[in-house]
Amino acid sequence: MAEICPICGLPKELCVCEEIAREQQKIKIYTEKRRYGKTVTIVEGIKSDIDINDLAKKLKTECASGGTVKNGNIELQGDHKTKVQGALKKIGFIAEIR
Repeated sequence: MAEICPICGLPKELCVCEEIAREQQKIKIYTEKRRYGKTVTIVEGIKSDIDINDLAKKLKTECASGGTVKNGNIELQGDHKTKVQGALKKIGFIAEIR
């Protein structure tokens, strides 16, 4: 017998919980200046329903830069606002640049 998702009640193969979670989130993308004039792109507003470490890995690969996850935000080295917005749109998120 197939496993049932506890949230939506559908079989795991048909589960739509993560897709719904993507569409409902308000993600903000902005840059900050850090020490020594370094620019950091911050992706804010990702809820706990999404695997943030996996998403950070995908964004780092897409932008060809380093980064980390701190306090529920993804921080990427450099100014990658437009690349991040495009990558998030491909995955199914709705993101706005501040």
